[in-house]
Amino acid sequence: MTRFIFITGGVVSSLGKGIAAASLGALLQARGFTVRLRKLDPYLNVDPGTMNPYQHGEVFVTDDGAETDLDLGHYERFTGVPASRADNATTGRIYSEVIARERRGDYLGATVQVIPHITDAIKETILHETSAYDFVIVEIGGTVGDIESLPFLEAIRQLGNELGPERAMFIHLTLVPYLQSAGELKTKPTQHSVKELLNVGIQPHLLICRSERPIPEAERRKIALFCNVRPSAVIPALDVDTIYAVPLTYHAEGLDREVLAHFGLGSAPPPDLSRWQHIVETVRAPEGTVKIAIVGKYVHLLDSYKSLSEALVHGGIANRVRVEMAWLDSEIFETPDAVARLEGVHGILVPGGFGERGTAGKIAAVRFARERRVPFLGICFGMQLAVIEAARHLAGLEGASSTEFGPCPHPVVGLLTEWQREEGTIERRVGSEGMGGTMRLGAYAADLVPGSLAHRVYGGVGRIHERHRHRYEVNIAYRDILERAGLRFSGLSPDGMLPEIIEIPDHPWFIGVQFHPELKSKPFDPHPLFAHFIAASVRQARLV
Repeated sequence: MTRFIFITGGVVSSLGKGIAAASLGALLQARGFTVRLRKLDPYLNVDPGTMNPYQHGEVFVTDDGAETDLDLGHYERFTGVPASRADNATTGRIYSEVIARERRGDYLGATVQVIPHITDAIKETILHETSAYDFVIVEIGGTVGDIESLPFLEAIRQLGNELGPERAMFIHLTLVPYLQSAGELKTKPTQHSVKELLNVGIQPHLLICRSERPIPEAERRKIALFCNVRPSAVIPALDVDTIYAVPLTYHAEGLDREVLAHFGLGSAPPPDLSRWQHIVETVRAPEGTVKIAIVGKYVHLLDSYKSLSEALVHGGIANRVRVEMAWLDSEIFETPDAVARLEGVHGILVPGGFGERGTAGKIAAVRFARERRVPFLGICFGMQLAVIEAARHLAGLEGASSTEFGPCPHPVVGLLTEWQREEGTIERRVGSEGMGGTMRLGAYAADLVPGSLAHRVYGGVGRIHERHRHRYEVNIAYRDILERAGLRFSGLSPDGMLPEIIEIPDHPWFIGVQFHPELKSKPFDPHPLFAHFIAASVRQARLV
C-alpha cells in the first residue's frame, strides 16, 4: 500500500522544504521502506529550462531528459533514487496538458474549469507510477497564501480525503523567528501560516519549525495548542553546519517516528543511520584542505551551481578533505593580470554556461591551468572552451571559436543537427520546436579509450552513461589536428561523431567532459570524476 506525504511551506520561501523532503525520504529508506519524491511548482513556466539562473537557480536534468527544479537534485543526493520527468510538474505543464486535451475533444465539449479539470490533472500527476513504492513524498513549491498555489493545495486536499488518513499525511514547514530586540522567539507567524492552510481545508498533522535558536518546550506546546497538533508533532529544525547532518537531527527530534506513528507503523525497525554518521564525521573532521577555483558566469547566486558545489563536497568526502571553494566571476579574468587570482589554488574548474559573455575569462583560466599544470576539470561549456584554448594556443588555429558566438575561420565547436543514439536510432535537433528543441538532454552513452585517464577514472569500464544539457558540440572534424597538438579525445559517442571527453596526457590531471557529472554525484557515492579531481588537487596542494 502506497502512502503519500504532502509537504507545504509557509511564512517565507527558502526555508528548506526540499531538504526536509529529501531527509525524510532518507530516514524512511534507513528503516527499510522504498520511497519516491516529487515536486509540484506553482509557476506558469512549463519547466525551468528557459528560466534565468539568477531567478531560479540550477536546472536539474534527469536521465530521461527532463529539465526540472533543483530540489530534485536534493532528492537524488539523499536517497539515490533517480528522478524522472514524472517527478516534477509546474502550473504551466498542467495547464498545457489540460488545454491540449480540450483541443482534442477529450472533455466532450464540457466547460473546462480549475475544479475539477486542473485539480484532476494534478492528482493524476501525483498518483502516476507510484504503486511500487511504500511512500511517495510530494513537495508543493511556493508559500501557502500565494495565489498560484491554490489549485495544488486544493488537489492535495481532495487526495487527502480520497485516500484517508491511513494513506495520506500533511506536513507544514514554517518559520519561528527570533526577535533580537525582544529577546524571544515568536510563534505567531506559524499560527497564521497554519490558519492560511486551514482556510483551504487542510489540517497539518505535523509541523517542522525552522529557527535560529532552540525552541523551548513551552513554545512547542503553545504552537501545538494553537495549531491543533500533538506537542510531539512539533519538530524543531535548527541550522546545522552541513546539510548532510539534517537526517540525523530530524531523527533525533522524532520526525520519522511521528510519521510512522501517523500511519500505524510504529513497530517498524529502527533506522540504520551509519551511512549518514560516517558522512557527517568525515565532513566535520577532515584530514586537510584543498582550494578549488570555480570560474563561472553565475557565481553571484550559488544555487545556479548547486549540484556542482555538492559534488565537490562529495569529492572531498571521498578523500577525507575539506574543499574550500573560491567562486570567481569569469569576467574579471578578461584583463591580463587577473589570472594572478589563481595563484595558490590547488584545482581549477570551469562549469557549464550559455552565451559569449565571460568566455574570454574562462579561456584565460583554462590556459593558466594547462600551462601551470594545475589540475583542471571542464564541464560542458568548460570542455568546449578548453578545446578552443587548445586550438588557438597549441594547434595555432588563429580565430578558432564556436559558432555559438558567430562565424569564425575555425569552428572547433558547432551545432550538430543529427547523430545516432546508442540503440541505433537517429536523433535530430529541430530549432522550430522551441528553445528546448535544440538541446541534447538526458543520459547518453560514451565509449572510453582504453588506457586513457578517463578510462582509469571510471575504473576501466568501456562505456559510461552521463547526463547532458547543451546545444553545441565539439567539431569531430578537428580531432586529428588537435590530437597532433597534444589534446586527446578519450571519450566519444558510440557512433564516433560526438566528442564526450578530452584530456591532455602529459598534464598531471586535465579533463574536459561534455556532460554534467555533478548531476549523478551523491555523498555516499561520489562521482569518480570529482573524487579523482579532488585527489589530484590534494597532490597539487602538497607541491605548492
